[in-house]
Amino acid sequence: MNNDLEKYSDYELFKLLSNGRESEYVFKEIYRRYSGRVYTYCRKFLGNREDAMDVFQDTFIKFYESSKQEREMTNLPAFLLRIARNLCLNSLRLRKNSVELKDYMKIENANEIREQTELLNLIQNALTNLPTELREIFILREYQGMSYQEIAEFLGISMSNVKIRIFRAKEKLREILQPYISELSKL
Repeated sequence: MNNDLEKYSDYELFKLLSNGRESEYVFKEIYRRYSGRVYTYCRKFLGNREDAMDVFQDTFIKFYESSKQEREMTNLPAFLLRIARNLCLNSLRLRKNSVELKDYMKIENANEIREQTELLNLIQNALTNLPTELREIFILREYQGMSYQEIAEFLGISMSNVKIRIFRAKEKLREILQPYISELSKL
């Protein structure tokens, strides 16, 4: 049955999982389909690998546990992202927005790679410094590729509110990054 699972829809997979049939293989298929998307969301939302990995793992544990409850599954990726979102918000509350700086490998004779890494770090740090509601909406749009409508439905807010928050997030990122961009352009 393992190879045949690729043919099943998300709805069918969830039904199989909730009924306990071939649950190990079904869970692996769901994990294969959505683990990259969930991890990227956690990584971008939290800003560091360790916290992201913890939340990522907890997301799939909670998902598996919740699959035993009676529910109609209409949008499996959104359900997984909602679990991840709640866990990310809890993680942020626990660490009280403390920002960890990452250690990066030293790369000899690679100025371009070093500059790209520095820019990526600046962007990640700027993203981490955004207010939670702006960071989340920016991640959903830019890293998850969700449409404005999908974001509105996911967060339970109006389309105009989505547009305003995305605009504000971009403006705030521009504001945070402006001194660094000006400095880099002088080099």
